Amino acid sequence: MQILLRGGRVLDPGTDTDAVRDVLVRDGRVAAVGPGLPAPDGAAVLDVSGLVVGPGFVDLHSHVHTIAGQRLQAFDGVTTALDLEAGLMPVTRAYADAAREGRPLNYGFSASWGAARAQAHLGVEPDASMASTLALLGDPGWQRTSSPAELRTWLSLLERELADGALGIGILMGYAPRSDPAEFLAVARLAAAAGAPTYTHVRELVEADPTTPVDGAEELVRAAAETGAAMHHCHVNSTSRRHVDRVLGMLAKAQGEGSRITVEAYPYGAGSTGIGAFFLAPERLPAWGIQPSDIVVLETGERIADAARLREVRASDAGAECLVEFLDEDKPADRDLLRQALAYPDAIVASDAMPIVWGQGAYDSREWPLPPGGSTHPRTAGTFTKTLRLMVRETGTWSWLEAFRRCSYLPARVLDAIAPGARAKGQLGVGADADLVVLDPDRVTDTATYFDSTRPSAGIHHLLVGGTPVIRDGQLRTDAYPGRPLRGEPV
Repeated sequence: MQILLRGGRVLDPGTDTDAVRDVLVRDGRVAAVGPGLPAPDGAAVLDVSGLVVGPGFVDLHSHVHTIAGQRLQAFDGVTTALDLEAGLMPVTRAYADAAREGRPLNYGFSASWGAARAQAHLGVEPDASMASTLALLGDPGWQRTSSPAELRTWLSLLERELADGALGIGILMGYAPRSDPAEFLAVARLAAAAGAPTYTHVRELVEADPTTPVDGAEELVRAAAETGAAMHHCHVNSTSRRHVDRVLGMLAKAQGEGSRITVEAYPYGAGSTGIGAFFLAPERLPAWGIQPSDIVVLETGERIADAARLREVRASDAGAECLVEFLDEDKPADRDLLRQALAYPDAIVASDAMPIVWGQGAYDSREWPLPPGGSTHPRTAGTFTKTLRLMVRETGTWSWLEAFRRCSYLPARVLDAIAPGARAKGQLGVGADADLVVLDPDRVTDTATYFDSTRPSAGIHHLLVGGTPVIRDGQLRTDAYPGRPLRGEPV
């Protein structure tokens, strides 16, 4: 298949190119970039004048291992959606399931620290599903400090997962925040020895919980310095909240001293997780500066009335997806905190996209438009387009080229060492993967809201994955499943 994109504003953060050019795609790769390229015989020619053409967005933090969720992410400009914070286990099954079912977007998984601990502590055999991961979050059995034998067991499981193609190690430390910090160092040493990145949801900050075994941000900084591991700080906006100044200052100092730390953020004032998470216990909420009424159950829309009701829901369905309102986007000071996290030098945009639920355990659908009644966090549908609207069009904080650097180029570079296939992503050099997004710079925006959360974003004209159109002329190709795995190759 050959496609010629004619006359668009081409943005290539790999070469700092921002110019009107043509882009020729052949056999899943970028074959040529330049002005006035001739159209080969049989090539489809798309007039993209007035539109922006760039490398598709690489999302390092997506939990939507489904066709429905990936289709929403396609309209957000994403061409590669990876679950690296939580991961799935066993990765061999996760990759096999995705290949068998088909995926619109490229996909990949980290080794799941939480699932490995659950197997070592509880004998729970993981099934490589997000539903089981959410249910696991509220089980205290895997959250405690490991015995020496348990530690050896789950470290060995993580080693096996890396050997089987995991893209590093995903560490949900925030969900086991009373565990011994020595265990985090053990994981970092393992990752450093394997040449694999870690992706951490850090434990609580000391300002929120003075009794924490170690400040979450400080723990990550120490581990990076002591082990030399490449350490990615997940959603710094939601874990830092109103202490983002201190956290970003600490990270900047560590980076300046040579630590291999990368940072991600998303542009929403509410998070989403399983309601049984450790930090959503009623007695823990004051540490977050929130109350039960700041928690909303996604499937039912119920806003939790009080601590008694929260305990009841956590006991009956610990894996129920919920919204957690930690910043008020209607307040200028809180909006500034979100922008501050995104504006941090080299901060990567990542969605933390969540599964779509329809009730009765339904997480997926091949129907398009999506069946009514589905709910998720709006970041599933709108993280990247909302960031473009806020950071480029409305505030001018970033240029368009810088936006593609944050959304495409930098996330791909996080993976270069562990996954050689990533080197062909996030840029438009000849030979690069033809993962491309074509968008209207004046119209691109999110449309999903917290309570109308499955509305696709607007302004994406074309989306190519491996040279195959998933979106063409603004319409989803429902027969397109060109997604391919991105696998790790540890040293």
